[in-house]
Amino acid sequence: MKKIEHHTSGLNGTINIPGDKSISHRTIMFGSMANGKTTVENFLPGEDCLSTINCFEKLGVQIEREGSIVTIYGKGLEGLKESSTLLDVGNSGTTARLMMGILSGLPFHSVLIGDESIAKRPMKRVTNPLRQMGARIQGNQDGNFTPISIQGGELSGIEYHSPVASAQVKSAILLAGLQAKGKTTVEEPFKSRDHTERMLKAFGVHLIEDGCKVSIEGHQKLTSDIHIVVPGDISSAAFFLVAGAVAPNSKVTVKRVGLNITRTGILDVLQGMGAEISYTNIVDDVPEPYADITVESSTLKAFEVSGDIIPRLIDEIPIIALMATQAEGTTVIKDAEELKVKETNRIDTVVNELTKLGANITATEDGMIIKGGTKLHGCELDSYGDHRIGMMAAVAGLVAKGETSIKNAEAIAVSYPTFFEDLESLLG
Repeated sequence: MKKIEHHTSGLNGTINIPGDKSISHRTIMFGSMANGKTTVENFLPGEDCLSTINCFEKLGVQIEREGSIVTIYGKGLEGLKESSTLLDVGNSGTTARLMMGILSGLPFHSVLIGDESIAKRPMKRVTNPLRQMGARIQGNQDGNFTPISIQGGELSGIEYHSPVASAQVKSAILLAGLQAKGKTTVEEPFKSRDHTERMLKAFGVHLIEDGCKVSIEGHQKLTSDIHIVVPGDISSAAFFLVAGAVAPNSKVTVKRVGLNITRTGILDVLQGMGAEISYTNIVDDVPEPYADITVESSTLKAFEVSGDIIPRLIDEIPIIALMATQAEGTTVIKDAEELKVKETNRIDTVVNELTKLGANITATEDGMIIKGGTKLHGCELDSYGDHRIGMMAAVAGLVAKGETSIKNAEAIAVSYPTFFEDLESLLG
């Protein structure tokens, strides 16, 4: 049980957040599929990303880690070997879904398992298109849940119109398409985060991008001997940026935050709600741009969050909902059905926990409605094993009167092992 006290003197200072989780996952995967050595700086040593390392080590890849520096000695896709044990993805949906795409084209059998949360998260959105490509996949409820069994083999390219804008779905299909005969095309209703496309290009793979559509020709090789700098995770930074905006007497700077346009919806919302926000030390001549971001205590107003911005901030909706409780007016979040298939049903968990604090918030079928300007009161909250809900609860504790306690706060380590240390440093 973690306890957070209401803080009136504000948050002040500068922090370096851990590397981006989505990018860290992909450095391990692509470095393992490439021929040659890949070195990674500012790798996120969270539990999810360590699950990805563990899986590829079981597939025969040599990976060395020293803190946030990781070195991968890839031998190409042909160098990956059948694991003698089950591949445990832990709590990582990214690991599970992207590995399905990779394993579907390899000439051996694999079984993916995970924790209790993963066993409840739907996989058919990936297994269905992979089966259209010729993948032989079995699992609970016809391949909708783990454990997932994959007998890899020959694949054929397809043109797939995804019903959802999901980077995990898109990435799994592209990674299968990399090994398939002919061309594979994925089209989304909105453009999801494009870390896979950017990193494939960095490893020498040719892609064709056209709006919400991306195509890849099969049987391309990944070349390595490259150095990758992972920017700070904007999804983790969001919690401190919002804390700086809602807590009185605050000024928070988060260094080297990733500014990939497919991820910066939270910054658009902060600006739209009237946050005092500024950018310095901008670096944009790399595949993944970044900058230092400063946010100060602000007078906030309501904002509608919907449409094509949703894929650009889906993981930040819990902290946006908290911010909305402190804004003037009514904030509406909609078109966010994807929240239901995260580590928890985040529509339910966000509404439940903020309601406990005294927020005026109502769940809808595809989001929530939050009436702002409410005073929050400390109470016992639960992360439900979801790192984003745990971090939201911690920030809520700073602005809620009295003491807030958080059950299962250790879940935050999945993406941000030093979260509470960084929070303490800003509280002085």
